[in-house]
Amino acid sequence: MALSALSQLSTSRWFTQTAILSGILIAGLGVALLTFKFGSKLRHTSYDCLFALRPTVSITNAFVVYLDEQSHFELKQPLNAAWDRALHARLIDRLTRAGARAIILDIVFIDSGDGESAADRALINAAKASGRVIVGANPRRDPGQVEPAADLPFDALRDATDERWGLVEMVPDSDQVVRQMPPSYPPFKHSLPWITAQFLGAQVTQATNEALAELSERSERWLNYYGPGNWLPSASFADALDPQRVPDAVFRDRVVFVGSSTLTKFSAERKDSYRTPFSDFTLRSSEQFIAGVEIQATATLNLLRGDWLKRIPNSWELFITVALGAAVGVGFIALKPLTATVAFLVLEATLVAAVIVIFRDALVWSSWLVWGIQIGTAYFYSITANSLRLYVQNQLLEQTVASYVGRKLAKKYVREQNLDFLRPGARKQELTVFFSDIAGFTTITEGMDSSALATHMNQYFEGAVGKCIQATDGTVVKYIGDAIFAFWNAPDPQSDHAERACEAALKFREQPRCEMNGQPLITRIGLHSGVANVGNFGSSERVDYTALGENINLASRMEGLNKYLGTQVLITGETQRLIGDKYSARPLGRFVLKGFERFVDVFELCGRRDQAELSAKRDQPFGRALEQFQKGEFQEARRGFQAILAANPDDGPSLFFLQKCDEYLEKSPGLFWKGEVELLEK
Repeated sequence: MALSALSQLSTSRWFTQTAILSGILIAGLGVALLTFKFGSKLRHTSYDCLFALRPTVSITNAFVVYLDEQSHFELKQPLNAAWDRALHARLIDRLTRAGARAIILDIVFIDSGDGESAADRALINAAKASGRVIVGANPRRDPGQVEPAADLPFDALRDATDERWGLVEMVPDSDQVVRQMPPSYPPFKHSLPWITAQFLGAQVTQATNEALAELSERSERWLNYYGPGNWLPSASFADALDPQRVPDAVFRDRVVFVGSSTLTKFSAERKDSYRTPFSDFTLRSSEQFIAGVEIQATATLNLLRGDWLKRIPNSWELFITVALGAAVGVGFIALKPLTATVAFLVLEATLVAAVIVIFRDALVWSSWLVWGIQIGTAYFYSITANSLRLYVQNQLLEQTVASYVGRKLAKKYVREQNLDFLRPGARKQELTVFFSDIAGFTTITEGMDSSALATHMNQYFEGAVGKCIQATDGTVVKYIGDAIFAFWNAPDPQSDHAERACEAALKFREQPRCEMNGQPLITRIGLHSGVANVGNFGSSERVDYTALGENINLASRMEGLNKYLGTQVLITGETQRLIGDKYSARPLGRFVLKGFERFVDVFELCGRRDQAELSAKRDQPFGRALEQFQKGEFQEARRGFQAILAANPDDGPSLFFLQKCDEYLEKSPGLFWKGEVELLEK
């Protein structure tokens, strides 16, 4: 092979590896922005800026009456108490005479509800005479409660309104923008917008049966804001009482909402002021914030008009994110800078246009800015990578060859065109990974002569590697002090790699007793099966054939777990499933190991198939005690482990779980404990 051909080979590999890496990174970036908390601002802005790109919508069938500061001073209401209910009665009478379709009081009347005071009687009579009043109820959440309780309007008022009340709860996002419809909890507790829409006969509330009605009410809906804060037609409470200031025609055939304004500072009133999707795109102070009652009105109008927003399903959004990320990540790498720039501009413009059209015509939104970030990141990544390509290409050949044979021999190999030894890169491969370590090695070897230590260790490794690992065709990756790292199923495929690894571990245990410095050498082994990155890794000066990844670390943790359980050979559930009944393995429960979030099923490798029946009889009492432990029945489990230890005092797992029973009897593992044991140390 000529040197130019090698250069072409290196370039081709560079493109392939960089394109794949780019695709993975861009797809991963998108998934992270779509999933994790740090991407919430981008997701929120994807929703918000759509309203800034769309014209505002004129509303004529709703009206808001505010309990504002002007009304407080004009109507002489106290600062430290709720408003006089006789005023609410007057307003209800006024709105009823004016022909309002419905009167929604975003106010909670829960105190002094005996109906005996003149103000209470006036409010009750006005509501009953109107027949179109709906009042608010205050949600109350107790710790751990999914569905809130409710502080309801006093009994006489509920009767007067024919039980037309709704929860005033709203759930703003972290930036204090309410983006989703106020939550509803059918069949007995409904949001204020839903009960209002139902009273007014909105189609979405008219299901044919209770199951469909509940499904419809619980469906995810997103608010379609018609404009910024204070956009809906409105008047102050004091003005609304006076026909000279606000004529009857203003209220006729309109749904009228009554509630606090954003400026209300009365101690007895709810102070519900929120930001809107327009807040980041307007400089007018009057449009920065919106009152809760206006959000209730917006949600009700969405239900009445049927124009609430829908979000692309999570599964589709995730699929688009991964597919787009992989496509642009790989595609941009193959483009020259000028072509990549044109492609970038076209893709971004197409994305914006498509999002606007879908939002306008289908009332659907998505986290589209995540996709825009993916396109931009892929573009800049490709520009940077391709700018470095020529330098990398010029250095790649000599550095790659030298990493295997040293710089002096690299030139010779290249000149002689002998490239058979060159196998750069890595691939994903399922392995069974083996880690071993000598228990108490540091203490055992303390004070030993270095030559005697070397002799003993060479003998140890000769038996361990030659008679155990290599005897089962395992690949020894490296020695780490007294530890050995090996795996099966690479570089050559081995369909029975888990069985081979287990056989090697048992051969370890069957080795003749070996002593050092007068003390026995006990080898602890951990096995795990999973996918890892296998190949040549290293620097420009030195590479190793090895395996990297989470599953490698897990095998190492399994080896370390032996010292806690008093065992010699531990395997994970993944390895146990691969060996089936060909080897005897005792279940030791579920563990959460340091550095891992998920729990791992752990088994003790006991012997070969011919020992399975004996092991099963021996392990049945342990299995029962373990099951009781995992159910949280610690007293019963404790008695079971004590019985095992009475017959076998050296059973390490029983000693371990007996101690855990004592710990958990003293301090409960918690309500959400599922039977796993968490170890915070290696």
